[in-house]
Amino acid sequence: MYFLQMQRDLLLQRWRETRSLGQPRSATGARNTLADVPGVRVGHSTLADGEKQTGVTAIVPPGDNLFTQPLPCGAAVLNGFAKPVGLVQIEELGVLQTPILLSNTLAVGTLFTTLVRDAISRNAELGRSLPTVNPLALECNDGWLNDIQALAVTEAMAQQALADADSDFARGSVGAGRGMSCFSLKGGIGSASRVIPTLNATLGVLVLANFGALNALTLDGVRFGEAIAPLLPELTPQRDAGSIIIIMATDAPLDARQLKRVAKRAGAGLGRLGSYWGHGSGDIAVAFSTQPQPEPPADAALEPLLAAAADATEHAVLDALLSADAVSGFRGHYRPALRDILDQLADKG
Repeated sequence: MYFLQMQRDLLLQRWRETRSLGQPRSATGARNTLADVPGVRVGHSTLADGEKQTGVTAIVPPGDNLFTQPLPCGAAVLNGFAKPVGLVQIEELGVLQTPILLSNTLAVGTLFTTLVRDAISRNAELGRSLPTVNPLALECNDGWLNDIQALAVTEAMAQQALADADSDFARGSVGAGRGMSCFSLKGGIGSASRVIPTLNATLGVLVLANFGALNALTLDGVRFGEAIAPLLPELTPQRDAGSIIIIMATDAPLDARQLKRVAKRAGAGLGRLGSYWGHGSGDIAVAFSTQPQPEPPADAALEPLLAAAADATEHAVLDALLSADAVSGFRGHYRPALRDILDQLADKG
């Protein structure tokens, strides 16, 4: 117990001195976000209105028409307690045909329709003389902070997220992350990136973090949730449920099989934070390449990319926790910000 307390004290000392956590195991991109992969952009639409605390996040890959020039894509379902749309055909064909939209569980139909309309606007014969499109929309349940029955997410919000996509984007309690909880604290959108010199490539990760039990929270390898819990006696606990969506992008010319292998490594990053992919958590990772024509390297050459996927996932969740502002919402429910809790603990020291 003494050794654990010493670890916690050192972590809080670093927080006091640098106001940062996380020690990347390899070099990051210039922004340390998903947008370090050239051409990848992110946009949000956020609704913060009393008991309605929700939104939409769009991940827009490069290319004007993904339906006619799809990108290689693979997905890994770590725990399937989830209601996404689009994963079945990605598993079968290994391509991404639309941008990716994220929101709350009951908004998936709206996201699907938005992506269909967007594809039709670029392909007049879609579903007529041309095949139909496979939209990719993923979700987490934000019903603790958001009145999810209000069905507040609209097509206009999803369209705004697509239209506002940029290489510079906000993280934390924004977009799809507005109503999300993580380890009984405020979760949301986080991002990180790693440079892979041996492949002359970059890997970017974006997470929608809405998972984890507080007593399991591990920061920089230090079990820390147990130190936070006494500060929040009134806080309603969160089970390791609620879900996390992990989106990975790379400019390495991988094929769908290799991208699925990379996506699986998100699970190692979640484990470092204390998650075990609980029964009620929909934990899904999707990885795509920005290179339309795969030129897959030897599988053995993927080693640094696999390591980077785990590392960047861990740090993207940490980024979500440290970027998020506290939010109050549905029925007065509340989730505090991790950085405020760390400040309280650091002041006590």
